[in-house]
Amino acid sequence: MITPFAADFRAALPAGGRLLGLDVGTKTIGTALCDAGWSFASPATLVRRTKFSKDKAALLEMIAQQQVKGLVIGLPLNLDGTDSPRTQSTRAFARNMDDIGLPILLWDERWSTVAVERTMIEQDLSRAKRAERIDNMAAAHILQAAIDALVAAG
Repeated sequence: MITPFAADFRAALPAGGRLLGLDVGTKTIGTALCDAGWSFASPATLVRRTKFSKDKAALLEMIAQQQVKGLVIGLPLNLDGTDSPRTQSTRAFARNMDDIGLPILLWDERWSTVAVERTMIEQDLSRAKRAERIDNMAAAHILQAAIDALVAAG
């Protein structure tokens, strides 16, 4: 099940459980995990993209190790809410992950990277450190926004 609606996603997870947040880029996939009670999201492992089958295998390993019950994938919409080529690519990625049997929430991530980068600049992180951490931090930002909405909807 792939949905853009938090209520539908929540209904698919009546007992809660750990969620895996993904910021899907062309070169990397930023990941983040939240606790089973949906309180907080934390950056996890960066997946360097190669072939989709290898990317999927790395994510499946993380899902199994962390006992993940659902995926939250950041959807990079244009500022006016329309799809872009990256949005279409992310939707295709979600469709290719759908066969793993976990519910998937497509979460609007329009400002996630900008917000995370501003925070990192405020923390005085060097450009190199920001580049190294931004994808996982963006995934955590996306996942935190989604779990906040899921808790509010519940």
